[in-house]
Amino acid sequence: MAQGRERDEGPHSTGGSSLSVRWVQGFPKQNVHFVNNNTICYPCGNFVIFINIETKKKTVLQCSNGIVGVVATNIPYEVVAFSDRKLKPLIHIYSFPGLTRRTKLKGNILLDYTLLSFSYCGTYLASYSSLPEFELALWNWESNIILCKKSQPGMDVNQMSFNPMNWRQLCLSSPSTVSVWTIERSKQEHYFKAGLVKLPLEDGSFFNETDVVFPQSLPKDLIYGPVLPLSAIAGLVGEEAETFRPKDDLYPLLHPTMHCWTPTSDLYIGCEEGHLLVINGDTLKVTVLNKIEEESPSDRRNFISPVTLVYQKEGMLASGIDGFVYSFIIKDGSYMIEDFLEIERPVEHMIFSPNYTMLLIQTDKGSVYIYTFGEKPILSKVLDACDGTFQAIDFITPGTQHFMTLTHSGEVCVWWLEDCACVSKIYLNIPAFQIHCIIAFLHVGEQAQWRYTSGVYFKQATVLACCPSSFSAAVGTESGSVYFISVYHEESPQVMHKAFLSESSVRHIVYDQRGIFLLVGTSEGKVFVINANSSSSFQIIGFTEVAKDIVQISTVSLLETDMVEVMVLSSFPEAGRSRLEMFTLPTLLSQVSTNFADERGRLKDELIHKYLYELEHTLSSAVLDFQSKQLYGFCSQVPYICSYLLPKKEHTGIYILKPYQKVQSRQYGPGILYLSSHGLLLITIAKCGILCIRDIYTLETFAWCRSHSHQGHGIQSMRISMDGKNILVNGRDDGTLVYLKWKRFGGHLANDILDYYQKLLIFLSSTMDKENDYLSRTPKVSMDLTSNSEHTKQKASTDSSQDELVLTDVKKEIPWIQQKSQEAIKKEVNLFSKKKEEIKKGIKALSKTILNMMEENDKLENIAKLDQQEFGLDLEALKRLHDESQEEVAKMKKDVEMHNLAKSYLAELIKEECWNSMAVKGRALKCFHIPCVVENFPMKARTAEELKELERVLQQKKIEAECLKLRKEIVEAQSGVTLVKKRHEEDDEEEEEEDKKVEYSNLPNYLLGSLSTDFGVDTSFLSSQLELHSREEKINQIILLKDIIYKVKTAFNDEFDAAYKQKEFEIARVKERNVRIREIILDLELEEAVWQPEFEDCEKPERTLVVRDEEITANKHVKPWHKAKAELITNRETEHWLLIQGTNTRLRALMDMMGGVLEVKKEDILRMVIPQPAFMAKPDAVWTEEERKQFKDYEKKVKELNEERDKYRKSLEAELKKLQNSIQESTQAFDEHLKRLFERRVKAEMVTNQEELKINNLAFSLLLDEELSSREKFLNNYLTRKQQEKSQTSEAVRKSREDLDVYKEHYDNLLAEDKVMDRSFKKEFVEIPSHQVDILYKLFKRRPRIPKQKMHSDTTRVVPFGERPGSGKLNKDAFAQLMKAMDELDNISNMPEGLDPLVWNHFCMTRRTKVENEQKVKQKAAGLLEMAAFLRKRVEEEEKVQQEIERVFHELILLQDEKVRFQLNLTIQILLKQGQVELENFQLVLQYADAILINKNVIEDLNSVIRTQGQKKIASMMESKDVHKRIFQIEWEHKKMEMEREDLNQKAWDIQMLFFSRDRQKFLNEPNYEALISIQIGIMEQTIAVLDKTHKKNVENCKKLLKKLGKFSNQKDIANYTLSCNLREELVAVSERKDICNAMGSKLTCEKIAKERYENMMEQQKLTNISKQQAEEISVLQAEVERLMMKTFPALVQM
Repeated sequence: MAQGRERDEGPHSTGGSSLSVRWVQGFPKQNVHFVNNNTICYPCGNFVIFINIETKKKTVLQCSNGIVGVVATNIPYEVVAFSDRKLKPLIHIYSFPGLTRRTKLKGNILLDYTLLSFSYCGTYLASYSSLPEFELALWNWESNIILCKKSQPGMDVNQMSFNPMNWRQLCLSSPSTVSVWTIERSKQEHYFKAGLVKLPLEDGSFFNETDVVFPQSLPKDLIYGPVLPLSAIAGLVGEEAETFRPKDDLYPLLHPTMHCWTPTSDLYIGCEEGHLLVINGDTLKVTVLNKIEEESPSDRRNFISPVTLVYQKEGMLASGIDGFVYSFIIKDGSYMIEDFLEIERPVEHMIFSPNYTMLLIQTDKGSVYIYTFGEKPILSKVLDACDGTFQAIDFITPGTQHFMTLTHSGEVCVWWLEDCACVSKIYLNIPAFQIHCIIAFLHVGEQAQWRYTSGVYFKQATVLACCPSSFSAAVGTESGSVYFISVYHEESPQVMHKAFLSESSVRHIVYDQRGIFLLVGTSEGKVFVINANSSSSFQIIGFTEVAKDIVQISTVSLLETDMVEVMVLSSFPEAGRSRLEMFTLPTLLSQVSTNFADERGRLKDELIHKYLYELEHTLSSAVLDFQSKQLYGFCSQVPYICSYLLPKKEHTGIYILKPYQKVQSRQYGPGILYLSSHGLLLITIAKCGILCIRDIYTLETFAWCRSHSHQGHGIQSMRISMDGKNILVNGRDDGTLVYLKWKRFGGHLANDILDYYQKLLIFLSSTMDKENDYLSRTPKVSMDLTSNSEHTKQKASTDSSQDELVLTDVKKEIPWIQQKSQEAIKKEVNLFSKKKEEIKKGIKALSKTILNMMEENDKLENIAKLDQQEFGLDLEALKRLHDESQEEVAKMKKDVEMHNLAKSYLAELIKEECWNSMAVKGRALKCFHIPCVVENFPMKARTAEELKELERVLQQKKIEAECLKLRKEIVEAQSGVTLVKKRHEEDDEEEEEEDKKVEYSNLPNYLLGSLSTDFGVDTSFLSSQLELHSREEKINQIILLKDIIYKVKTAFNDEFDAAYKQKEFEIARVKERNVRIREIILDLELEEAVWQPEFEDCEKPERTLVVRDEEITANKHVKPWHKAKAELITNRETEHWLLIQGTNTRLRALMDMMGGVLEVKKEDILRMVIPQPAFMAKPDAVWTEEERKQFKDYEKKVKELNEERDKYRKSLEAELKKLQNSIQESTQAFDEHLKRLFERRVKAEMVTNQEELKINNLAFSLLLDEELSSREKFLNNYLTRKQQEKSQTSEAVRKSREDLDVYKEHYDNLLAEDKVMDRSFKKEFVEIPSHQVDILYKLFKRRPRIPKQKMHSDTTRVVPFGERPGSGKLNKDAFAQLMKAMDELDNISNMPEGLDPLVWNHFCMTRRTKVENEQKVKQKAAGLLEMAAFLRKRVEEEEKVQQEIERVFHELILLQDEKVRFQLNLTIQILLKQGQVELENFQLVLQYADAILINKNVIEDLNSVIRTQGQKKIASMMESKDVHKRIFQIEWEHKKMEMEREDLNQKAWDIQMLFFSRDRQKFLNEPNYEALISIQIGIMEQTIAVLDKTHKKNVENCKKLLKKLGKFSNQKDIANYTLSCNLREELVAVSERKDICNAMGSKLTCEKIAKERYENMMEQQKLTNISKQQAEEISVLQAEVERLMMKTFPALVQM
């Protein structure tokens, strides 16, 4: 395996021995690149690894500055570029396959390069750096110079690539943006021009963005002034205003993941959302391709988002996260997805080989596959990555052929040491924790699909060690198990035993040098001793306890001794100390283990001679030398290696060790010490990544190697073989395994090592033979081992079964330490079972006695009772429970106190903000009888700054008023002295009036804009609304308006306070009257409720801040001694009152004799009762005369008492009514006053709103003014930037023109020289004959034909980019081919005959000069065209900038016009009376372009004149109307009389023409007219009777006829029913017959039709045959006719 030749020497001194890197094993974490058609490379740690795909040979290139950063390859030049990751990194460029350094690029980058990319054509390299520069740079790597660079602050880029067809285009993509950079070149100057691609929205649609700088579609607001851009509203004036957008206007865009170029210079972009975009490389126009969905089975996978994209001729290949490679077939703006290839792991990177015959596929794990195209495509695995980074390594005894590696996931590999080829691989089934998670797969245009996944496992192997005495190894895990693996057969290793030691993880596994014991250190501080021989089934001998944080375990097992010395290093970082624990294990320990360990498996300290040592500083590593006289430690805080002498005498307790020898390690970071198996080499590794080999006696370094770097956190572990020739070094985070070997190693030290190695092998040979023989016969433990294929299948099944939840019940294993504990407990139980039973019986008897005592205690009196805790026998447990309860109570108290404190603090803040800070507290007043509430204005006290500002404004207004007054006086002083005197008198009068009344503004209310003067507020200092133009005037006006609002609120609050006091007085008066009302109601014994008004909480809000006792629902906690004290005081007060009552004889006599009163009051009349005489109990008949008189007196007294009662009752009722009426009147009067105050409150609020509206208008105008100023500043700044840009572009144009002129002059000179050479050709050959000159001139014009290198047909068919444009290298190659062809033309064989050879040589030189000059002319012409194009672009940019400047000037002019118009067009507030202006439809006119504002008096005077003239006109019109009305009335009366006359004439005529009938004449002439009428009536009655009788007979006849017809009808119905039944049956029969006939008829019809068709076809075929025969006959006849015609007429043939 080859290796890069260049190395940098380190800071360590080297002796005669040195180390070299033999090979490096690691797997790619970055993208893999092709160097040529057969070689790939990738970075790994400090190395770049090259792999030949055909031979699988590896080549290593080491970076001298540490870990390798990013890598890029240039296929045409076969060079590799990579960056290091030191401070101020470099870019190294090496040639392949020689691996020689071509150049080293040094830029100004501080931290790291993130991307590198070569252009296919030319010597260009693009680099991109991360934080803090974010710089894109273009290098000419051959010249080692930066051509151009550009910084993009804050822009992270994850992919960068050149256009394969045009090196001038470079694409940079990130998860949020895509930009295409164009490289422009003029002569030797290069420039970057960025073009940002506008991505669509997440749904694939496009968002129409408006111009932020010059918006064209802003609406025009005619009321509130101009509408400005959002940046001006936000107050932005810098460059951020050009890109400012509010949060609501920001929409989520697509998120690009990968991009790839096409031969047409277009870009394909894959997005996270599943969309595929096509971007035109020139116009940057984006097109969203439509996905064509195919009908597929339900188990079809859904391609979500591409992880990587590669372009091919048929379309494009993409990979997702599901382990499949898909083929995109793109056509006409649509694409279709097909499955191309299935890989077992998710694909992270794909790339085609340069000849496009192979596709490299890289998985997320680091495996690399090669898919070879052809008739039979082949998928081969080039690199099979391990499942994770290397966790541990070790040599298989004796360490000359094989070694083993271990990963976190439990993958154990066996490798060949010579070439690091994987011999075998197994996977340990380590118990793992399983996490079930739900993953949502989102598809574009589809509903989200949720899947339950049970494939997230956490299993971790920790350490690995190989046994020196057998072909076996031990693996420790996080679960506390140790797996023993047999490697007797390297091709098929197997797990032969598993030891579950404890539940804590295994951190250290160490074999002693002779392979007798295996020491296992766990995280809980236990060191287990296991027999290392497989024949003993790895017997667990015991364990010893040490400190928990075990750092390292070191052993010494010499051939001459029968003891094994063990040293365990532990750290105490908190104390800054380290502890060493040493003990000795005899080699025969496995045979006498029962004597050395107790029943629980713990080794006895006195038997293993355990000693404790401590160091006053911390060590990161320590080893024990082979003489066990001293130990070596690596200090963790300082870079020193110290040696410590061990005491010779035995000691007890902890012994403090002091450093004996100190050597500076020259390695920074925590280090680890290793001692070789022969004990002569001390190897140190550290975080810096340097491995040093030291002499064990002098501690001097005689060999070192920088195999890793501090960027990868240095070296994790190291192993050296028994013979000391092979060294394996494993990196911590870089995933690199390095094999080191000695370049030069000899001398006495090498001889001593070899001698000890030979002795050790001889000593171990017998043991190894025995153990290996046992291993060869040991069966395989299948449950703990899976093969590589099975592991792959298991992973595939786990990944594919994401929709199912698999629950497996694992039988819980018991660790060995718990088994030993359980066995010891069982033995103890068996041993002390009888004693245990006796103790249980005693406890039961004791508990029974205590229960009896507790029952007796419950029956005793309280004074003799004991507490329950007195019966507790376990006083310590009682005390502990009591302390725990007290702690819990204290904790709860503290929590409650803190909660109450937080609430109190919050309440105090609210009170301070809403109550204490208010100068006038907010309160309300309610009416007594009506639902009306009046609230005052809560007001805060004005601050000192506000008062100072107000004082300043008032002083300024007073000064302005005085100045105005003085100016008027100066102007009017010229009118005369008398006017001056009058003015002084008027001034005196005004000063006197100012003391009496308040001066008000002379402006009317409708121009003032509010009704503030109604509250007595001085508005004289207010400026007119028509004069507020400047910013300062508006601010002063706002301050004065705020002062007016304050005064209006203060005035109303004064009225409110007066009303509040009045209500207090009314309530007090009502209370006073209610006392008398209650007495009257009590006297009258009425059941009426007394109305007592009270203040509510809204009227006295301060009551809300005070908590009354009745509001507290919880019972107050009273301490026992407080309760006893209160009861004692109550008893004493009761006894004192009883004592006073017993000694007061006067009061007792008054109560007994006179009812407790000395005189009878008038109020007592109602309660007075005259006692009845005693004789009234007897019947009336037995009364005496005296008793009768007494009864009459009694009745008289009763009558008089009742009259007095009635009289007094009426007086009380009248007084009650009077009091109630007075209360009602007073409260109603207060309600009326409060109603007026409510109206006043409404008016005050109206005034406040009016003033606040004016303030808002002024504030809006100030804000708009500020926005206009911001817009103007932004435009000025933008103009300044554009002018600077204009100057830059002008300078660029000027410089380009100058360069173009100079270049053109050189080109013209060169062209002229070429023409001169052509013209002077014949002059140079004047001496030779002219015909030879002509021949030479033809040869002079002749140019060789250079055959173009055509690509192979297969390659042309596969490679999508075809022949790339030329580059400098191709031009040089073409020129070299041309010169080679010229050499062939200059050959002497091409010389014309008879020409002198000297002339021919001169001719060849001249022709060669001519050809070289023509090539120079072509190059100059190409450069001239390039410079002309560059100049044209610069001129276009200059014109564009000039247009921008003109546009800014135009915008500034418009803005200034708007600003002036805004300052002149003021917004004023006018009061309008209700009804003065009324609009029916409320159609306001909003355009007042031709309107003016004039005084109201002018309109009112004009209206009064119009109104007077109108009234005069109306009066004259009324007079005219009255005259016409009288005329119309007379005419109407005349017409009425005419109509009455005509009516009378008509009535007379009707009387004359009246007609008399015979009946009327008979009535008038017949004297007995009534008798005649009665005779006629009788005759008619008889006639009617006869007709009635006849009618009855006819009716009877008809009834009989109807009855007969009914019977006949019933008979007919029965007959009809019978017929209908028969008819139904006949219809059924008919239908059946019809169906049968139809079926038979259709079948016959079909047969008939088929037969007719067959006959027609036969007839047609017959006719066709006849027609064919006739046609043949006709053709024969025609041919015969033509033949006869040819015989008859001669043929004329054209010559």
